[in-house]
Amino acid sequence: MSAEPPGDEAKTDVRTDPIAIRVRDLHKTFGDQQHVLRGIDLDVERGKINVVIGGSGAGKTVLMRHLVVLERPDSGAILLDGEDITRLGEVKLSAVRQRFGMVFQGSALFDSMSVFDNVAFPLREHSRLSEREIAARVREILGDLGVREAEAKYPAEISGGMRKRVGLARSLVLEPAILLYDEPTTGLDPIATKNVDEMVAETAQRTGTTSVVISHDIPSTFRIGDYVSMLDEGTIIAHGTPADILRSMGGVLKRFIETAAVGAPLGPSGGTA
Repeated sequence: MSAEPPGDEAKTDVRTDPIAIRVRDLHKTFGDQQHVLRGIDLDVERGKINVVIGGSGAGKTVLMRHLVVLERPDSGAILLDGEDITRLGEVKLSAVRQRFGMVFQGSALFDSMSVFDNVAFPLREHSRLSEREIAARVREILGDLGVREAEAKYPAEISGGMRKRVGLARSLVLEPAILLYDEPTTGLDPIATKNVDEMVAETAQRTGTTSVVISHDIPSTFRIGDYVSMLDEGTIIAHGTPADILRSMGGVLKRFIETAAVGAPLGPSGGTA
């Protein structure tokens, strides 16, 4: 993929642009020798589920942190609707980050707060809604995700799958344009994994939100992904629809997918057989 001049992309009409985020020639080095991102080029498709796969140490989490500018690159650009957000100051970045929702691997709920208060927290911090309006919004989203009955419980009192849904509810409550999922199925059994996959897919379909899923779960990737990108040693070595990826499999990509999908063979269309 060739990098395009940021100046040209900034002229794109956001209303019709199918690409929500363009990552161009992104480099990041930690210390004197750990060159983690080595010229990342990536298009994140608007309104789609975009899955980034790769092994441990490939740079997936570092890339995700750059998407919300929790890390700044050594060089390169991240264009959100045509604007290079890596160059923004902290005041403007704060507004940009509210366009993102993050669903963490461990849900990252506050143990001392009820489910209701966990989901209400972003609204109390970042909106001027009344408590009555907050309650209505929280109960609506808990209902949408099938966890309304857990609103008075604490995180320790609900299952891992329910905690994932509550974490998603908290991420959705501010109606972000983009959802980032950090390894959402890690540590879950096959049934819980399938439930989380359905949650991600249903949320994308219902809200039209752009989703970026960081994962090494290959069966899950091919169940939910509209687009799949393979990250290896700090570069994107393949990108396309699941069908495109399966057709072009070779080398590192082929070994990674076939090894990771042991016990869950991939069907011809990309889903598990």
